[in-house]
Amino acid sequence: MCRVMDQVDYAKGWGKITGNNEVTVKLLDGKEQKITAKNIVIATGSESSKLPGIEFDEKDIVSSTGALSFTQAPKRLVVVGAGVIGLELGSVWQRLGSDVTVVEYLDRILPGIDNEVATKFQRMLQKQGFKFQLGTGVQSIKKGADGYNIVVKDAKKGTEQTVVADKVLVAIGRRPYTHNLGLQELKIAMDGPRVAVNNHWQSTSHSSIYAIGDVIRGPMLAHKAEEEGIAVAESLAGGHGHVNLDAIPGVIYTYPEVAVVGKTEEQLKEANIEFKKSDFPFLANSRARTNQETEGFVKILTDAKTNKLLGAHIIGPNAGEMIAEAVIGIEYGASGEDLGRTCHAHPVCFIYFFVKFFFFSW
Repeated sequence: MCRVMDQVDYAKGWGKITGNNEVTVKLLDGKEQKITAKNIVIATGSESSKLPGIEFDEKDIVSSTGALSFTQAPKRLVVVGAGVIGLELGSVWQRLGSDVTVVEYLDRILPGIDNEVATKFQRMLQKQGFKFQLGTGVQSIKKGADGYNIVVKDAKKGTEQTVVADKVLVAIGRRPYTHNLGLQELKIAMDGPRVAVNNHWQSTSHSSIYAIGDVIRGPMLAHKAEEEGIAVAESLAGGHGHVNLDAIPGVIYTYPEVAVVGKTEEQLKEANIEFKKSDFPFLANSRARTNQETEGFVKILTDAKTNKLLGAHIIGPNAGEMIAEAVIGIEYGASGEDLGRTCHAHPVCFIYFFVKFFFFSW
């Protein structure tokens, strides 16, 4: 590791691509440094999306960054956006004592997640004390005598009401960080707000430039970016980098956790793929009962003809660790039977589930 690090030059400042093989860095001391290279990799990540006309002060009206820095739990917290980040941080502060209200423009939480999973998870959060205002858009946020007045509007009825909060977390998503990097000046091809790349993460317009992570297609997840970084390094070294976007797990670190990989029911139906579905509740698992953590379930989707594993969805304790078995299964083209016939240490939810699945539903 030390030998590798000896070959790394670290330039601290603002980098801008100024040529096919050149990056110009405005250093912190005000000087400028030009770096030439055979290849350039764009890995600038993403930033929090903003509501029009509403600025973050990262104290009272915050992005995910500011929500990590509260010195005490807000008495009343409004979360704008029912996506992964909003629910994760809302869950943290709710468990620390905050009264949490989630405002979401869509009529459901967790867009992109399997609908059945999202619906059941919402019920669990409501039992914990979460309040949801779905199908509702934020019109304005203004400082009042008793906190912040958030005017919200029902998307269908058109009626308005005011919600009062001490802190407001705006978590309506993230956007690729691609501005002021020299992309427009070099006319680097874009795919909407993202850098357009081929299957080797290479810019479709500039062969010496690559991109990974949140600035290109695929889920905006740190572990996905890490896999792509390794794959690009392997490719540049003459190897064959590989990332299977269908085998990228997603974990929502709430309580209980939610973990998913592969296709949802809705995606399979849209693609006209015949599938079988089965689920098994944590309530019937002895370990979950012993730990008094019985909320949640495991849901598996397999191809109706080949039994190939297509998707796995878990709500429950340690879901983020359990999903790894399904990730490996999808990556290596396993069938549901392959997982079901694998011996698991007692007591584990998967083995009970698969016994039920194969002997009663397949």
